[in-house]
Amino acid sequence: MLRAKLKKVRLENHMTLEQVAKEIHVSTPFYWQIENGKRGLSYELAVKIAHVFSMKPDELFLDEYASNLSQ
Repeated sequence: MLRAKLKKVRLENHMTLEQVAKEIHVSTPFYWQIENGKRGLSYELAVKIAHVFSMKPDELFLDEYASNLSQ
């Protein structure tokens, strides 16, 4: 599941929810909702999140997009 991947990447980078939220200019609860699949996200926000982890959006989010298409 992608959201588990997002949390895993955050923890591997030794970052808290608060730190990521601050980097992408959203509230901590808003970011928590993204990470836990309670809220969708725009492409712009996906780019910002990926940038925090020095990744491309596809590296974080493409698996979930493909999974949603097949359902």
